Amino acid sequence: MVICFRYNLVCGSFVGVNHHGQSTLLGYSLMKNEEIESFKWLFQSWLRCMGGNAPKGFLTDQCASMKRALEACMPTTVHRWCIWHIMKKIPSKLNGYKGHADIEQEMSQVVWNYHSKDSFDRNWNDFLLNFGLEDNKWLSDLYEDHHIWVPIYLDHHFWAGMRSTQRSESMHSFFNKYITRNSLLIQFVKQYDNCLGSREQAERESDAADFHTLIPCATKSCIEAQFQDAYTHAKFREVQAQFRGKANCITRLKNSALGYSVYDVGEQVSSSIFNKFVVTYDSVAAEVKCQCLLFESRGILCRHALSVLSFEQASQVSPRYILERWSKKVKRRHTHIKSSHDEPLMEPRSKRFDQLVFRSQNICEFASNRRS
Repeated sequence: MVICFRYNLVCGSFVGVNHHGQSTLLGYSLMKNEEIESFKWLFQSWLRCMGGNAPKGFLTDQCASMKRALEACMPTTVHRWCIWHIMKKIPSKLNGYKGHADIEQEMSQVVWNYHSKDSFDRNWNDFLLNFGLEDNKWLSDLYEDHHIWVPIYLDHHFWAGMRSTQRSESMHSFFNKYITRNSLLIQFVKQYDNCLGSREQAERESDAADFHTLIPCATKSCIEAQFQDAYTHAKFREVQAQFRGKANCITRLKNSALGYSVYDVGEQVSSSIFNKFVVTYDSVAAEVKCQCLLFESRGILCRHALSVLSFEQASQVSPRYILERWSKKVKRRHTHIKSSHDEPLMEPRSKRFDQLVFRSQNICEFASNRRS
């Protein structure tokens, strides 16, 4: 949230991710203040616009008022705090301690590199004891809310690769180029329209590139070719990064019974450091699961799972691992929220849809006034 222009209103953005992994602007809000009741009004208004469908996940900064409003208005939505904001505060919060550089490094290690809840809890406690931080209020408060910012507690939910609010902040920086404290409200509306247009244009250009060009496969893997055929260029590049990462992985079968196998996959991350991951493979269900939760959180099969599939000599992956979410065949659906950029591009089918919606409003109005 940021304060904007001469009316001293609080401006906030709703930002999502499209099938290219690009930021897409879903909406903007203007509020008088950042109190709980204002956020409740905002989220209730958002739900009305979305037909009562709450988002599965919601990523914000550490605003306490927003947290309480989300709990009240969207109790089924998974709320996540921006981890980038939290980690950025470490130097200012802990620089009074001796060896604060080591403290920052160790805290980052504990937050990012443990892949089970038990190991995180155990190593967090060891971290506090080793550096004499048991009584630090900031760290105590953070641990109280660890379930809404520590990756291992959240990455079993799908986040489309988002862990920080930087996408939203980039939208604000776009507006800051054109909006000042002396700007009028009408100027804000025009710049919002321009922002919609720029996002739509970027998506159309990426769609065109996906259909008219092809990124060659880096390997002879039939699995890589599956993703090449289905995914947008941006997402296929992410898949290819995981295929390259396989080269750093050593796969060892731990045990196997009735088609269900458990593997230890060691990944070399430096000359002397190996990270270990447990990967399970069910040959009957064609299901592979990795402890790192990359697929669950980002929708991209990880290098550890790909290493196991290679070990098992699997020639294809189950369709469940090829998400329509990243498909190059995704088309922008009809929207009732129009921008000035829509009209010249509207196809006959889109225009017919709009006309039908307009005519159906009379029927709905008539029906709503009738007593059953």
